[in-house]
Amino acid sequence: MNRAKLLIENVIVYGFGGMIAKLVPFLMLPIVTRLMPGTSYFGISDLANSLTQFAQSVAVMGMYDAMFRLFFERKEDEDYRRRVCTTALYFVTGCSFAVAVCMLLLSDPIARLFFGGSQFASLTVVSAVSTFVGGNGSIVQAPTRMQNKRGVFVVMNLVTSLLSYSISIPMLLAGEYLMALPVASLLASFTSLCVFFVLNRGWFKLGFFDRGVLRDLLKIGVPLMPSFIFYWVLSSADRLIVVNLLGDSAAGIFAAASKIGQVSQLIYTAFAQGWQYFAFSTMRDKDQVELTSRIYEALGVVSLIVAGMVTALAEPIFSMFYPSAYASGASSVPLLFLAPLLLMLYQVAVNQLLVVKKTWPSLVILAIAGTSNVIVCASLVNSLGVEGAAIATLVGYLVANALLILVLFRRGLMAIRVRFFLAVGVFVVYYAVWRTLLQGQTIAMVVAWAVLVLSVLTLYHDDATRFAHSVTREKG
Repeated sequence: MNRAKLLIENVIVYGFGGMIAKLVPFLMLPIVTRLMPGTSYFGISDLANSLTQFAQSVAVMGMYDAMFRLFFERKEDEDYRRRVCTTALYFVTGCSFAVAVCMLLLSDPIARLFFGGSQFASLTVVSAVSTFVGGNGSIVQAPTRMQNKRGVFVVMNLVTSLLSYSISIPMLLAGEYLMALPVASLLASFTSLCVFFVLNRGWFKLGFFDRGVLRDLLKIGVPLMPSFIFYWVLSSADRLIVVNLLGDSAAGIFAAASKIGQVSQLIYTAFAQGWQYFAFSTMRDKDQVELTSRIYEALGVVSLIVAGMVTALAEPIFSMFYPSAYASGASSVPLLFLAPLLLMLYQVAVNQLLVVKKTWPSLVILAIAGTSNVIVCASLVNSLGVEGAAIATLVGYLVANALLILVLFRRGLMAIRVRFFLAVGVFVVYYAVWRTLLQGQTIAMVVAWAVLVLSVLTLYHDDATRFAHSVTREKG
């Protein structure tokens, strides 16, 4: 199959299912935030989700990506593939159980750190159970992804998302403001785990645990595990700083801004869900480095254009979705919208290290980026409030991308052209104009955005023409 078509088909199918799943919580935001009596509850629910994500990063220990890599090591050996899947599940089940037990034993100090008080220990218990369920769920659903069964994900993403809100909304109406979202997410994840286990049970066999395969999985996965923790630091450490320095109410405002900002995950999900299969299925192509570099640039250009549109419309969008109590979070939306897109770019590029089985540089890069994030956030949050935390989030991802591109360039694994950096420069000027001169002036910003789009497309006109030809040439 034509590679452009393979990538586009995967992005469209996976992206369609992912976008539906992400659109449901986005469209539910006005209802959820208005059913809660204040911003604090929304912030605490968001922190519970952050705690679960952190614990799952530890519990899974990079096994998901390691599975994906080894699954494509021997394409014709089904027995080996079953050993990979089974061994990974055994390992993650044990790790998830151990992490969940530790969370239960330390529920009081964890509650004080994440939620600001030991009275929220019950949320730690829910997060512990969610960690066990979610950790195993990530492995159990992996064979569906690795076989590229795209239609299943369209259905499951939609069903899981709808189920979550069919549980949480009645709980909110009943006054369970603290537990509604975390408990609903847990029950939806458990349902997903059960369904995928039934669908993929043939890939997990009791007698197929293999110590040799486990060693290979650990060689790839263990260096990735700290990387996923640093991913969490980049996306969630700011929330902890905000709740501890500014309180639960500010955490709720930051969470509201991040939820609008995370609409960019529609793009991220649309690409990432289809990218992993494409990346490993083409990793032995002779022009793999050039192909990945061009994809990185194309995604970067799309990210800049869409982030520019969100910048122009940030204030009216925010006021449409949230009551006035959240209004101070509007200026953080463009920064938090761009952050997941920078994560998408990072993960596209870092796959080059996974292809050559050299994942340790990513750990160093993310450690530096995470440290930068925390330092900037601690420095700015008292003076700039939640916007300072949003700036820190973006700075962390920018540092990660810059260092990674430098490392890959030196190793001959990436080749980014000058035109991309020119496009980034145009966007920086555009954002500076918005923040200093035109914030709140929607019509003027729409005109400025049109100029941004024209400038970027002019830089990439020849690439767009070649890509369109690549997609359509087989039709003749």
